[in-house]
Amino acid sequence: MTLLPIDSDTQLGRISDKPGPRDDPKFAAGRVAFFQYLTVAVFLFLITGFWDLQVSNPEIYNELAERNRIKALPIIAPRGKILDRDGRVIVDNHLTWSVILSRESMRPEHLGPIAEGLQLDRDDLVRLVNRYRGRPKYEPVIIKQELTPSDIAFVESHKDPEFFPELELIHAQRRLYPESGFSAHVIGYTGEISESELDVAEFASYEPGSVIGKFGIERQFNDSLMGVDGQRQVVVDNRGRERQVIGIKEAIPGKNLQLTIDLDLQVVAELALDGRKGAIVALNPRNGEVLAIASRPTFDPNKFSVRIKPEDWKQIVDNPDHPLLNRAIQAQFAPGSTFKPLMALAGLESGAIDDQYAVHCTGGATFYGHYHHCWVKHGHGTVALHSAIVHSCDVYFYNVGNRLGIDKIAYFAEQAGFGRKSGIDLPHEADGLVPSSEWKIRNFRQKWYPGETISVAIGQGALTVTPVQLARAVGGIAMGGIWYKPHLVKTTKPDPPHVLALNQENVDKVISGMCGVVNESGTGLRAKIPGYEICGKTGSAQLASNEFIKKGGKAPKDNAWFVGFWPPHNPEVVVAALYEGGEHGQLAAPLARDVIKSYLDKKVRLGKSAMLVSKAGGAGVRGRSAAPGGAGVDASGEAGGGSRRAAPVPASPQNPTSGKSSAAEPGNTDVAGSTRPRAATSGGSEQP
Repeated sequence: MTLLPIDSDTQLGRISDKPGPRDDPKFAAGRVAFFQYLTVAVFLFLITGFWDLQVSNPEIYNELAERNRIKALPIIAPRGKILDRDGRVIVDNHLTWSVILSRESMRPEHLGPIAEGLQLDRDDLVRLVNRYRGRPKYEPVIIKQELTPSDIAFVESHKDPEFFPELELIHAQRRLYPESGFSAHVIGYTGEISESELDVAEFASYEPGSVIGKFGIERQFNDSLMGVDGQRQVVVDNRGRERQVIGIKEAIPGKNLQLTIDLDLQVVAELALDGRKGAIVALNPRNGEVLAIASRPTFDPNKFSVRIKPEDWKQIVDNPDHPLLNRAIQAQFAPGSTFKPLMALAGLESGAIDDQYAVHCTGGATFYGHYHHCWVKHGHGTVALHSAIVHSCDVYFYNVGNRLGIDKIAYFAEQAGFGRKSGIDLPHEADGLVPSSEWKIRNFRQKWYPGETISVAIGQGALTVTPVQLARAVGGIAMGGIWYKPHLVKTTKPDPPHVLALNQENVDKVISGMCGVVNESGTGLRAKIPGYEICGKTGSAQLASNEFIKKGGKAPKDNAWFVGFWPPHNPEVVVAALYEGGEHGQLAAPLARDVIKSYLDKKVRLGKSAMLVSKAGGAGVRGRSAAPGGAGVDASGEAGGGSRRAAPVPASPQNPTSGKSSAAEPGNTDVAGSTRPRAATSGGSEQP
């Protein structure tokens, strides 16, 4: 077999005439175009980013870049101090350490070990951090305040980048309150702002973690007491270590607040209430300054100064004596016989009675089918105005109330400030209650029955007052119808008072009776201070009606009241004391007496002349230097101008003229001589 030769030129030429893919011009052009477009796209992307970085939003990116090397630490502003009227410190601050958590470098898995090391509840810590979720990450979170030495040691040893770089120590000044709950209800306390408070308009400008006033003066004047936090900026390296301080914005401290409280009187008031439930309020009726205000039982505000422990909060809330209740402005109780001076003044001013109007007390009287006891079972005999006040005869005032009617009683009570807030500069003050025919229709859709007035006439029934209302009311009566608004913050000029034009002779007659309560073997003998003419009125008030007791109900002990003032006219100090469960007003009298004596002792100690009153001739009545328009009293409350001596007031009229008494109204007994069997009273009898 013979093979034919191959033409190499022809064959090779044929093969070489077919170009490969790499040599194909179309293929090469496509790849070049692809890379060109890719290059343009990358270039445009870089140009766009550069434009955004350098032209559109340079401030944002500059700030982010700076934050990588600059750390801002808060400087907590101290709150203003709280001072007494003489400039003595009541509430101060003390230097402490707090630990903050930087969320920029925070790792969620670190929260558990951090909580364990600082003895915090992990769930509470997680919830606290989550509250900041919607806020900028550069805002730190204060996770614990008032650090213990062990807390500080833990943070110092673990804030390195290898452990917990998110931790940082800062200085803070926290509240230092008096011990043993001294003045706790007045001062109040501070605490960390809650989530619910952040939604309130009052606290809209505050940030989570802010410490604000929660109660008392701290709450009422929070904006003034709070300062403005500062800031410390430092340069840190990539491991979070501080390298340089580049700027400090100093904190602006809060303003100091000077109160009208006199620490000397406040201490006496607090000690007088020790071991008791009740309240004491001391006012200067000339200008409304609160000289002392105490409430017991009390609580320790230092436990609230940052964040109260759950077990401490539970102990306070579960206490049946309600230590958080400020009884001076929130306890609403029947005033008992301390209401009788107002009844006497209302009767005189309205013309329902005069000072010679008399009744015969045999131990009780019947009104509208109900027998009402007097607190003295065998009765007081025949009594007129002066002796009725001195010996606190219930039957006399039953008759006065029946003559007046509920609406006239309500008018004079409201003029004296009962039934509405006094306006004292403390939060959550109670209104009290003054019943009237309008009140009953509005609230119960029922008419007022005359028989209901009888109990109100001796300070019982639906009538309720607070200690601060009682002090203000009696002080205003002694001022001749001038009622200043009680206030706790020292001011150069008080608010204009409420003035009621009263007949000065009628005022003098009532004051004379109140002076007799203390100085004429009346019910307030325990309030007597040798050498001084103290005036006042005792009172005890039932907390349950006789009908309730008759049905088997267990009645708590009566409340004891006393309100007293000095001197008799244009007084400098008036003190109201409430002793819950004290039973008899004479047991509350020493509480007020001690505060008044402290005031008098201080006047002598400071070299001021105290008005000594001669005991010759019984309880006299001093002249008055302040007219109903406020004349004779300057803005500071000191007496000015001359005084005039009031007309002498008869001591204890025992021989009333029958012609002075007006005819009895239907169903009334002006002279109670009934011998019918005694029945339970509708509102309870009143003891002095």
